[in-house]
Amino acid sequence: MTRVFSGVKPTGHLTLGNYLGAIRQWAEVDQYRAESLFCVVDLHALTMEHDPARVRRLSRQAATLLLASGLDPEQCVVFVQSQVDEHARLSYLMECTASDGEMRRMIQYKEKAAQARERGDGVRLSLLTYPALMAADILAYGTDEVPVGEDQTQHVELARDLAVRFNQRYGQTFVVPRAIRPPVAARVMDLQDPSGKMGKSQASGAGIVYLLDDADVVRKKVMRAVTDGGSDVVYERERSPGVANLLEIFAACTGKEPGELAEQYSGYGALKRDVAEAVVELLRPVRARHAELAADPGYVQGVLRAGAERARGLARPTVDAAYAAIGLLEP
Repeated sequence: MTRVFSGVKPTGHLTLGNYLGAIRQWAEVDQYRAESLFCVVDLHALTMEHDPARVRRLSRQAATLLLASGLDPEQCVVFVQSQVDEHARLSYLMECTASDGEMRRMIQYKEKAAQARERGDGVRLSLLTYPALMAADILAYGTDEVPVGEDQTQHVELARDLAVRFNQRYGQTFVVPRAIRPPVAARVMDLQDPSGKMGKSQASGAGIVYLLDDADVVRKKVMRAVTDGGSDVVYERERSPGVANLLEIFAACTGKEPGELAEQYSGYGALKRDVAEAVVELLRPVRARHAELAADPGYVQGVLRAGAERARGLARPTVDAAYAAIGLLEP
């Protein structure tokens, strides 16, 4: 069976963009069509200045939301990265396989390093090397497919390059993965800045719908969404990015086409009201299930413990084989 791996980083509260762009696909499709592993990649949250208590809190929240969104521990493996030592073990071998130039060409490193310098912060070495850890995350499980957004495709390409290079130098060890762009996934843009994606790490949450926002907050954010000059509701991303974003969110919530939806409206107000209600209804069961799971933390902890054990069993043979191939003594 095809093996799928993907994860979420606990650097902020999960958003509507995370749900429509990835998590819903995992829950509705991937966990049933493939042997799937979904991970809270908490080690990646350490590459920037952070509050340890917040990382722990957001890691638990992210795991709970994955389950609330429909990931079934009987169908897939849900776990936390740091609880499976094989990720860190393999990461160093990937650093020994990668080059300095490859790391420095990573777009996210360039952007985040520049942002850190602007704030007067130091740039952590882990920010440079974390694509090697991401490659380890993928390669440890013999992953065939990695569902990713456009901004993460470069990292999967690096994992492919490192797998091929390692296999050529030391013998066949890793499956060479491929990035996939799920056809039903949506790229949700910030409601206040439709030129940028709805990311969970932004300082201001005015344009971000979080999965745990209550209904009134969701309505307020959508009603305040930036639109465009004029009043025509048209689906043209270049000409009207704000309206196009609302139509794409509406389409993702309802299963209809953005252009078809645009024809039903003559003004922004009615469109915003209907988009807001569609988002509220989409997230209602997720929020309700999250509340149930949050009230039973022992259940979530048990799922994560069992998931880590299953993940460890899947990863260890590959990582042990890589240690032997590269020339390290058996323990």
